[in-house]
Amino acid sequence: MNPDKQDNADMPRAMNHPAPDAAHVAALGAERVAQMLHAQAVTIEQLKRQLEWFKRQLFGSKSDRFAPEPDARQMHLGEVLGEQLAVPEAPLAGEQQVPAHKRRKVRSDFTDDAGAIPFFDEAKVPVQTIELPAPEAKDLAPDQYEVIGSKASYRLAQRPGAYVVLKYVRPVIKRLDTQTLHCAPAPLGVFEGSRADVSFIAGVVLDKFAWHLPLYRQHQRLIAAGFKLSRPWLTQLVQQAALLLEPIYEALLASIRSSRVKAMDETPIKAGRAGEGKMKATYFWPIYGEHDEVCFPHFESRRHEHVEQALGLEVTRGSVLLTDGYAAYERYASKTGITHAQCWTHSRRAFFEAQDAEPQLAAEALRQIGALYKIEEEIRAARLSGDNKRLHRLAHSKPRVEKFFEWVNQQFERQGLLPSNPLTKALAYVRERRAGLEVFLEDADVPMDTNHIERALRAIPMGRRNWLFCWTEVGARHAGILQSLITTCRLHSVDPYTYLVDVLQRVGQHPAARVVELTPRLWKQHFAQAPLRSDLQHCGA
Repeated sequence: MNPDKQDNADMPRAMNHPAPDAAHVAALGAERVAQMLHAQAVTIEQLKRQLEWFKRQLFGSKSDRFAPEPDARQMHLGEVLGEQLAVPEAPLAGEQQVPAHKRRKVRSDFTDDAGAIPFFDEAKVPVQTIELPAPEAKDLAPDQYEVIGSKASYRLAQRPGAYVVLKYVRPVIKRLDTQTLHCAPAPLGVFEGSRADVSFIAGVVLDKFAWHLPLYRQHQRLIAAGFKLSRPWLTQLVQQAALLLEPIYEALLASIRSSRVKAMDETPIKAGRAGEGKMKATYFWPIYGEHDEVCFPHFESRRHEHVEQALGLEVTRGSVLLTDGYAAYERYASKTGITHAQCWTHSRRAFFEAQDAEPQLAAEALRQIGALYKIEEEIRAARLSGDNKRLHRLAHSKPRVEKFFEWVNQQFERQGLLPSNPLTKALAYVRERRAGLEVFLEDADVPMDTNHIERALRAIPMGRRNWLFCWTEVGARHAGILQSLITTCRLHSVDPYTYLVDVLQRVGQHPAARVVELTPRLWKQHFAQAPLRSDLQHCGA
């Protein structure tokens, strides 16, 4: 579980008990005085733990301290994925008079007048020129035609670390035998009529979701580099890319759902307005499949029914769901019959938080849990898998697990541990979840913890610290689509830039029945050897 979502209710809270004066004490009986002294002692102990808790937030390690949510009121620092603003890409070049009103001319980037007007500072921006031959002149002798001029079109491209403009020069020829004019058509882009090259679209998406650079900063960088572009245009590019890639995301999610062993977690994201100056507290519910694939479905809350919506109610026999201790997952397991495995890291975290109250006992619990992790290190070092891994766990881990829970039961029988004591809560946490914590012993494919999914979802809180929130819930869904593909690429050692440049061009012509081939894992097998490239690479820029 992400530290961001720890319940602040676990933080000790002090009670306000005024100290009685001497006259008041004399009027009270001995029993009442003893009760008051006990209450004050409990208060002092709670205040001590509270002080230690705050010290950890300031000076503790990042893995075990609570990271506060960003202030949703800072709306000017966020960036818009779901914003639906109809702003043109560049100033329009003319108006046409019609009765009673003015109507702007509708054009694409490659109309005659648009292509002749650069949208960048030619003194600052490098331009790579690409000569396109006239198809009609291919079979003609030089004396059968003459070049009477040319037309230019411009498309914004991006190479790693730099922006480049691709200038397509298309000669206009006049056939001398027919006296007709011919010119090669402007090349088609990913989005019809857009001046954005596929390399630029991939670069914008990666800058935001891989490198966590908000769109407003990307826009500032483009302006500083000499381009004349609007920020809403960047937003529209990200939206269109997400919609184009959505079928691949759905295929990826279906692949994860079919996994026998899945892991699931949830992490907050501000998306959509909840009122003046406020944003809605929504959630990503990342799911990690057995083939190292991850998806980030987005839902409006943390309610238990979202688990059903994300995973579905049909589960195959022998399926396992690995999660933290959130009750929504247990409810789903009870409803569907899926085996529910629980995370040992969260159990360890509970005892870590109890160190201030019971340092010796908490240290003993941490030592025993640490011994289980040493056995897992031995398994990885020996590269054990399948039945060999299961037998090793049964021989070495199972006796330690049984010993650990015997120790837990012994601590519950001790006198002097109050229900409010953090150690009591930690002991209750593991005892209630014993069955789930023991699943990994019999199933070699089940990890001990959810660390793998927490590493995968780290991109969300890292991005949230930069772009803070999404203006709409639709924008959050788009963010989940793009983040799913990028993170899965990284899990399979696939370059996200190469992948996006290829699939953005390929998805429109790829058979819908085989869209699963475009998921990062299978794309690596089918297309990674000869991916589709941008003209930027073709011309050697």
